[in-house]
Amino acid sequence: MKKNSSRLMTGVLFTLLVAAAFGAATRPNIIFIYADDLRWDTLGVVAKEQGDSARFPWVQTPQLDRLAAQSIRFRESFVATSLCSPGRANVMTSKYGHLTGVIGNGAHLPPETITFAKHLREAGYTTGYYGKWHMRDQRDRPEYDHFASFVGQGRYFDCPFLVDGKETPTKGWVDDVSTDYAIKFIDQQPRDKPFFAWLGFKSPHGPRGGNNLPDRVKDLYKEEKARPTPNTSIGSIYTANGRTQDKSENPGQVEGHRDYMRHVTAIDRAIGRVLDALERAGRLENTLVILTSDNGYYLGEHGLGDKRSAYDESLRVPLLIRVPGAAKSANAVNDAMVLNLDYGPTILDYAGAKPLSGAQGRSLRPLLEGRRPTDWRTAFFYEYFREGNFAAPTVLALRTTTHKLTTYPGHKDWTEVFDLKKDPYEVSNLASSKPELVAQLQRQFDQEAKAVAFRWPEGYSADGDAAVPATKTKAGKKKQ
Repeated sequence: MKKNSSRLMTGVLFTLLVAAAFGAATRPNIIFIYADDLRWDTLGVVAKEQGDSARFPWVQTPQLDRLAAQSIRFRESFVATSLCSPGRANVMTSKYGHLTGVIGNGAHLPPETITFAKHLREAGYTTGYYGKWHMRDQRDRPEYDHFASFVGQGRYFDCPFLVDGKETPTKGWVDDVSTDYAIKFIDQQPRDKPFFAWLGFKSPHGPRGGNNLPDRVKDLYKEEKARPTPNTSIGSIYTANGRTQDKSENPGQVEGHRDYMRHVTAIDRAIGRVLDALERAGRLENTLVILTSDNGYYLGEHGLGDKRSAYDESLRVPLLIRVPGAAKSANAVNDAMVLNLDYGPTILDYAGAKPLSGAQGRSLRPLLEGRRPTDWRTAFFYEYFREGNFAAPTVLALRTTTHKLTTYPGHKDWTEVFDLKKDPYEVSNLASSKPELVAQLQRQFDQEAKAVAFRWPEGYSADGDAAVPATKTKAGKKKQ
């Protein structure tokens, strides 16, 4: 019996070793490209699809369009919190901020946090992190074998980097420098071991324009103007309850829109360089490429110019996923509701790595393979906790495939309900005129809050009045 057991264990061990060796040779490399404040509609392919309703039909993104032509493009892609640091923690952990503790821009990623990068390393991946990290002034990059990353917001030109922990001066535009480091990492990886690289851009985050732009885009879009939309003359309920001045023709705002798009076109070239590097190395066909953003951004809608709150311009982000053997799914679109919480589970699924314990997202692999599970989400819970010195109040919301319920704790009279099929610009608040709809959405809101184990973070209560202190630069200016 003992001999048989020993032989059985030896056979099992041999099988596992063979499987592991085979997996190392066939598992995909993974590139995760993460822009900052990039709206879902700032891709040329999206503007073309939108036609006459596109706000920015003139934006030029040939490399993003190239990637989209090789990818599945998710048209209903959202974030669980529309803010820089919480968004990154959402991605890394597949958990909401009320569980990770990262609810504002003033926190480091807690040292005990388990991220998907940890499981990738355990599965035999070499991990690299390049560019923006944005967890206050955190200097370490946990679970990354190599990194070249700047602290906080950095700066657009000649930004000092931490290269594997060593302070290193750099020359040039920061997103080009980050891309240089990422490409160097790709080129140095051996063929017999899979790798993961996170490339985080600063663009199109402010301060934008002028000397914050590389020369190649400074002269773009000189005569272009954004098209107005029905909600560019409607104020947010928490800043201007009712009509507001349409600023779409304001010279400052017009130029601000141009500068935003100049930053988008500037990182577009960087994305093309990454794709070219993979092609040169003969690795593109065995590489999973994910392109997305930490949050959306208002460009005048509801009289706003930031993110944080729960109108769709803030919640919605681009998502392109190029799967290995991309010809099978090239230039496809998918309308399933997906979240930034899903990226980590997807990455680990393709890597054959251990899943994250307690993950609140789920792998997108079935959708990428043309299958939609019958229990796929049709709604999600959104949270943002007020920070000091910012206009946006605490917001808790339910976003479904057809409707939205937005609550402002401590301000019941601000409650908003929108029928998104009839009113995609969120102009007509139904909260007072449709009590049955409000009650129905409130029940669903409560269910979703329970499903994500919602709890008030320390220092907050149901009146939403507490606030996370804003972090500050040395000059005393707020960081966003």
